[in-house]
Amino acid sequence: MEKGSKRQIVYIGLIAFVFVVYTLKLASIQLGEVPYKKMAINNALNKITLYPSRSNIFDRKGKLMVYSTQMYDLSSFPYEIKKLDTGLLCSILEIDLPTVRHLILDARIRAKKRQKNNAFNNSALFYANLSNKQFTLLRENIYRLPGFYIESRTDRQFATASAPHALGYLGEADESLIELDDYNQPGDLVGITGIERYYEKQIRGIKGVKTVWQDRTYTERGVVQDTQFNYPSTAGPDVISSLDFDLQEYGRLLLNGKKGSIVAIEPRTGEVIAFINNPDYDPNTMVGRERAKTFKSLLRDDQKPLYNRAVKGVYPPGSTFKTVMALIAMQEGVLSPETTHGCAGGYRLGSIRVGCHPHGGPLDLRGSIRISCNSYYCQVFRDIIDNPKYGDVKLGYAALEKHLRSFGLGSQLNIDLLGESRGNIPSVAQLNRRHGDRWKSSTVISLSIGQGEILLTPLQICNVAAIIANRGWYYAPHLVKKIDGYKDTGWDRKYKIKKFTTINPTYFTTIIDGMSDVAKPGGTANGTGITDIEICAKTGTAQNPHGKDHSIYMAFSPKDNPKIAIAVLVENGGFGATWAAPIANLMIEKYLKPGVETSKPAMEERLKTSVIK
Repeated sequence: MEKGSKRQIVYIGLIAFVFVVYTLKLASIQLGEVPYKKMAINNALNKITLYPSRSNIFDRKGKLMVYSTQMYDLSSFPYEIKKLDTGLLCSILEIDLPTVRHLILDARIRAKKRQKNNAFNNSALFYANLSNKQFTLLRENIYRLPGFYIESRTDRQFATASAPHALGYLGEADESLIELDDYNQPGDLVGITGIERYYEKQIRGIKGVKTVWQDRTYTERGVVQDTQFNYPSTAGPDVISSLDFDLQEYGRLLLNGKKGSIVAIEPRTGEVIAFINNPDYDPNTMVGRERAKTFKSLLRDDQKPLYNRAVKGVYPPGSTFKTVMALIAMQEGVLSPETTHGCAGGYRLGSIRVGCHPHGGPLDLRGSIRISCNSYYCQVFRDIIDNPKYGDVKLGYAALEKHLRSFGLGSQLNIDLLGESRGNIPSVAQLNRRHGDRWKSSTVISLSIGQGEILLTPLQICNVAAIIANRGWYYAPHLVKKIDGYKDTGWDRKYKIKKFTTINPTYFTTIIDGMSDVAKPGGTANGTGITDIEICAKTGTAQNPHGKDHSIYMAFSPKDNPKIAIAVLVENGGFGATWAAPIANLMIEKYLKPGVETSKPAMEERLKTSVIK
């Protein structure tokens, strides 16, 4: 009885155990229905990215500058490549077996990264930008390469080679860009520099998706008929840049054979009309399969064609800086239009001497701009920072620094490009570190003529010209004028804020009058002026400790209601009037008189054909 009872208890226990296991299994299947379903879908579907066309980019007059072209890639399911006909693949792609193995490994890494953000996508880019021959052969033989398929997307084409540093180029999204924005996936082409990078989110458009059923050989067997799995791509909106196509092309011709930069701005809007660097590169070499190879070659080039001199290069502004010094002196009450100073070949104070070129004198303020007298501005500088109202040279200099910074100097102007340099306007602390605590106005006298620790970018020099043209205000310089469909979205808010200097607008009149004399007989740019166009300008010759002086020139035109402000810097070009002035004045003529032959054909020919080594 006791044994039978124990046996009965064991039977009941076994039955109960089986029931519990069955119940738990059933529950797990019901509760896990979604994960199981997802796993099944995962193994049967492939989510194919539909890449949109990036924005077309036009110049300010509607001329096309950048557009998209169709390209084809070979993509794969790298973890499902089992029986690969490597001979066939090597033959079509014209690569060797070790390269195939490397590409498979690389595709597996990409596939893992893509799956983090895309549950249904098990594929990855295998070989980018197929040639026409490769595309044709693959299309005919793709059935013999299970685990592979052809995918289309877009690359870029440039209608002009004159603006690579402004427009930028594309490259494959690296780890940092993928982490920064999960929209980016391994293998995606994204903007790396220029407008392409700064406005990436607007220009790239919106990706679409096509989800297809596949069989066990990963051959497509139909599209999933469900809108949540399929939606078209949306092309990027048209972008209207502020650049002038024809002016860019012309400026590049004039700067040929020389190192330097040209920047031109429309004063009343801050729109950048021209943005040219030399050396530069052909942006159409930075597309397709040769992109990486070209980039490495450009990176190794000792001429630094990738270097964006206009916003990254910093130079002493030389005598162009005298205009700003004069304005600040008038604001500080230590200078008037009638103030005169003598020269006698330069400025002397004890052992300190600042040389000057021969000229008559004494000069008043207007004449000091026309002649560009160094001695005059040494005295003006000392009057500013030795002003008795401050009682201390450092307080006087701090007041000067505050005025200089109101011109946007010593800080980024916030142009719509990455990597802009601040330049340098030395602070009192910096001067203390450089010269000790007991420095005097005479110690830093070179600052008076735009030398010493003062460094500006070509963009900043051009913006100074725009500020003077506007009699004391400016908008932040920018390269994009309009993005279709983005009105009132705030993308351009910072370019609509008018910024004012600390200078009273009435003080600009004498400076502008003096600048209007510079390109006329008796001025430092005599012989470079343009018939029937009044150009207000200032020449500069920046000392260069590494070689021959730099040629600098800033200008705006017309005198009233100015349409263009410009700065030209030619490295190792010597006097401002030799190279920078004629380039700038011809650019002004080209912009204000489009379609008209130049009035200075000999000067134009000299610039186009001359080389500075």
